[in-house]
Amino acid sequence: MIKPTLTSLLLLALAGCTHSQSHDNTGNTMPGSDRDKHGCIGSAGYSWCESKNECVRSWELADDQGFDNTQAAFDAFCNNKK
Repeated sequence: MIKPTLTSLLLLALAGCTHSQSHDNTGNTMPGSDRDKHGCIGSAGYSWCESKNECVRSWELADDQGFDNTQAAFDAFCNNKK
């Protein structure tokens, strides 16, 4: 029987950290594991806002800042370039 070494176990554990999305036993993507390049979780409603330099929910930001809850208004407020 082959005994795993600490190094092999560590490498195996680190290999699991290289994927940007998590999957369950059946290979399905786990909810909340869909992060964009800024780390925003789209399935939870978060989008990147350049002017705030953070992930926000557009409807919450629109309510807090008093602008229309539209993609165009969100992009204008956040200075997001397409």
